Amino acid sequence: MANWLARIFGSRNQRLVSQYSGLVRKINAFEPALQALSDADLAAKTGQFRDQLAAGKTLDDVLPEAFAVVRERRAARSACGISTCR
Repeated sequence: MANWLARIFGSRNQRLVSQYSGLVRKINAFEPALQALSDADLAAKTGQFRDQLAAGKTLDDVLPEAFAVVRERRAARSACGISTCR
């Protein structure tokens, strides 16, 4: 019985992957704009996120951009061969 329900509604894992794929699309949408920023500009984003949270935005509101910034900074550090955070 459970097998045919999974075929109709999808398994729990399929539903989770579907849910997360929307978040991944939002994160990836920030990539072109963030690639144009310097490391200092990316670091300054932290203050901007704090200001947004203080202004009433939720963590879920800033999560996609914040994750994209962290990913971009990490990629920039890896590309430059910098192994330690400052």
